[in-house]
Amino acid sequence: LQNYDATCRLAQEIAENIHERNRQQRTEGNPAKINMTLRASLQRLKQQITQLRESLLRSISTRHIMQSEADRRQNLVDELLTREKQLQATFKNDGTEPELSRSSLLTGGGGQGGTINPWLMDEPEETRGLGFTEIKQQQQRIIEAQDAGLDALASVLSRQKQMGQEIGNELDEHNGKKRRFRIGRDVRLLHPNQLA
Repeated sequence: LQNYDATCRLAQEIAENIHERNRQQRTEGNPAKINMTLRASLQRLKQQITQLRESLLRSISTRHIMQSEADRRQNLVDELLTREKQLQATFKNDGTEPELSRSSLLTGGGGQGGTINPWLMDEPEETRGLGFTEIKQQQQRIIEAQDAGLDALASVLSRQKQMGQEIGNELDEHNGKKRRFRIGRDVRLLHPNQLA
């Protein structure tokens, strides 16, 4: 947990240093020293994330932590990996186009001007023009159809399980008969005169 906190602090430091470097570039400063520091810090961040991942894998393999805790920690490590990739991309950007990226975020991308409501963009035909209660009823019908399908699947799987058990019982019976036949044959081969 301490290593995770230290790694988060390092990521925050890197973000602040990138912001400072970009500010210096806009004000005609010389960000060479900050760039060197950033490269080293990004390398250290990558190493710390790798150490966290390895530590997590060791804890999982030795069963020192429960699966739910392992999943939670894996999500934290994944978030750090994403953050590290974002920081790498921001570092490589050199801060030359921050206003363009900010404006594209605010306008919905592409710098088209007016904002577009994302809730209305990709509405499927089935729900277009329906109110909340109608959509909820439609979803309920879909869920009921899925439940019916799952019940049918459960029935088929139950029947297949029963058939598998019956086949297993028949195989056991046939194997028993084969074993008795072999024993009888072996006895006849060993003592052919006694049975005649």
